[in-house]
Amino acid sequence: MTLPELSAEIGGIFLGSVQDRWEGKAPSAIQKDRVPGPQAITQTGFSEDAQADLTVHGGEEKAIHHYALDHYAAWQDEGHMAAGTVPAAFGENITATGLTEENLCIGDILKLGKATVQISQGRQPCWKLGLHTGNEKMPYLFQKTGRTGWYYRVLETGAAEAGGRITLIERRNPDWSVLRVTRARLTRRVSREDAEALADLADLASGWRQAFARVAAGETREDTKARLAG
Repeated sequence: MTLPELSAEIGGIFLGSVQDRWEGKAPSAIQKDRVPGPQAITQTGFSEDAQADLTVHGGEEKAIHHYALDHYAAWQDEGHMAAGTVPAAFGENITATGLTEENLCIGDILKLGKATVQISQGRQPCWKLGLHTGNEKMPYLFQKTGRTGWYYRVLETGAAEAGGRITLIERRNPDWSVLRVTRARLTRRVSREDAEALADLADLASGWRQAFARVAAGETREDTKARLAG
């Protein structure tokens, strides 16, 4: 297999702290702000970044969230976000142009500045995304469009900064684009054969492998109300 030449400039790095954002709601670290200079990357992501609920955010399988800058124009053209909206409107840690859910695959290994990272899963949007963007439909729109972004696990620690490069260096699962797998996970519209294959895909985050194993066993219903509505 010929490795696609995929490399992009890091458009920005965005980090945040845990805050009480909404009265009567759980705290969140979805507010991310642009930071200058080299930022240290540990096994659990950028050292100066935080997540509020570590049962569903962060950790080694979801250490860094990447969102394609390419999608911002579409959201604005469709009227779902205000004109001029800029990253990190979706709470992402990094952004770049030219890397998307369509041309990247689960298990892809990339050089992120001086660190080495691997795509572990897509993003499952939650109710906080709706409040943060000011569009309560955004979690559902993420699922409908597949424009969710994706997460990295960290294989080798290092540092990265805006203006540096992120480059694909190894492709392990060319049949499983981030878009294909994320749509299968969020919609559960997946054949039993594909669900079985994904349950056995070692590079996929363990939580998603377990979810596909349940689908393969015939458990096709999933209650998403708490995640999407809060």
